[in-house]
Amino acid sequence: MNASLRGYGAAILGTLDAAALATCADDLGNLAQTVLTNHELRAALTDTSVPGAVRRDVLADVLNGKVSAPAARLASHAALVSHAQEVPSALSYLAERSRHAAAGTHDAEPVLSVLSSRNRVGGFATAIFEDSQVSDLEVIEHELFQVARAIESSADVRRALTDRDLPLSRRQGVIAALFAAKVTPVTLRLLEYVLAGGRARDVVGTIDWLADQTARARGWRIAKVRTAKALDQAQADGLRASLTKVAGNPVELQITEDATLLGGIRIEVGDLLVDATAKGRLESLREHIDAEHRSYVTND
Repeated sequence: MNASLRGYGAAILGTLDAAALATCADDLGNLAQTVLTNHELRAALTDTSVPGAVRRDVLADVLNGKVSAPAARLASHAALVSHAQEVPSALSYLAERSRHAAAGTHDAEPVLSVLSSRNRVGGFATAIFEDSQVSDLEVIEHELFQVARAIESSADVRRALTDRDLPLSRRQGVIAALFAAKVTPVTLRLLEYVLAGGRARDVVGTIDWLADQTARARGWRIAKVRTAKALDQAQADGLRASLTKVAGNPVELQITEDATLLGGIRIEVGDLLVDATAKGRLESLREHIDAEHRSYVTND
C-alpha cells in the first residue's frame, strides 16, 4: 500500500471519534464495493492516462454531499496519490483501517525502508498542512528545526528516542515531556507520528526532512505576483482560484506593482515561475537573438 496514503489516513482517522469512524468506514466500504461493481466508475478511476489530480477532483465532485467529509477527503486523496490501477485496493484499505479504528483496534505501522517511512510521515504531514494557514506552517517549520537540534545535542534523549526496544508509547512520552510546553499542539502531533511512522534510527533525519517539507508546503501556499498595473478584485480572485488548482491548496497572493515590467504579470509559486510580462518577453527575445547571432558568427 502507498506509504504516503498510510500516513494521510492515520492523520485523518486520528481526529475522529468512534461514531465518525464507523460512518467513515461504512462510506468507504460502500464506495469500494461500488467501484468494484460499477464498470464505468472503475474504468474512470483506473485509467492510467488520467492524471491523479484529475481523478481526485472528479471523485471529490462525485462524492460531494453523498458521503461524510472525512470519507470524501480520504477517497479523493487515495485517487491522487495511488497508481491508477491501485485506486480500488486503496479505497478498500482505507475502509478496513477505518473499521479497525472504530473498533478500537489501532494497527501498528509496518516497518518500511527509510525513504518509504519518510514518505509515510510526509503523508501524515500533508493532511496537517491542508488544515493549516501559511503563518502556522512558518511556526511548525521553526519548531521542527529547533526540536531536531535539541535532540541532536543530547545523547541521552537521542538514545531514548532511537531505542527500538522501548515501547512507542514510552518514546512518545519522552517527546511530550520534553517539548509539549515548547511547541504548538500541531507540531507535537507531527513529532509523535515521526516516532510512530518513521524509522527509530532516523528520528533526527526525519524531523529535518519534515521541516524541509513544511517549508516547501509554505512556499506553495504563497504566490509572489508582480504586475505592471494593479489587479482589480475580480482579477485577483480569478488568479487565486487558478493558482489554487495548480498548487492543490489555498494560495495567498502577495501582489507587488512594478511599472518597470511594462505590461503583463510575473508569478512565482514554489518552484513554478510564470513570466508573462512585456519586459520578460523582450529579454527572452534578446537572448534568442544573441544566441542566433553567436551561432551565425561561429558558423561563418
